[in-house]
Amino acid sequence: MAAKTLPYHVRTGTGDRFELEFPLHPDTREVVRISQLLSAILAAIDHDIATMGETSNGDVLQAVSMALAIRARMIHAPFETAAGLSQQLVDQALEAVARSERLTPRIGHA
Repeated sequence: MAAKTLPYHVRTGTGDRFELEFPLHPDTREVVRISQLLSAILAAIDHDIATMGETSNGDVLQAVSMALAIRARMIHAPFETAAGLSQQLVDQALEAVARSERLTPRIGHA
């Protein structure tokens, strides 16, 4: 059986685009729900920055990593298991975005 993936397209506030292919954990249940949650998280961050003002990328990454750590702790499983799974998923996601190309818009094109 082929590994599950999540194709995902994103456009940044500066107009850059990324076309990504995220590998999914073999036990993934709802690919569509993962896509919906990912979009909601990114939209919430964009909305907050638009409302509250510019925020450094490092501060955003810290907040997101802290949220992941809290969610890992909330799971009813040994913390080492949840933390290990979280680390594995983050590593796979980072590898996926590293393989993606930043598609920068040409002047006059959106």
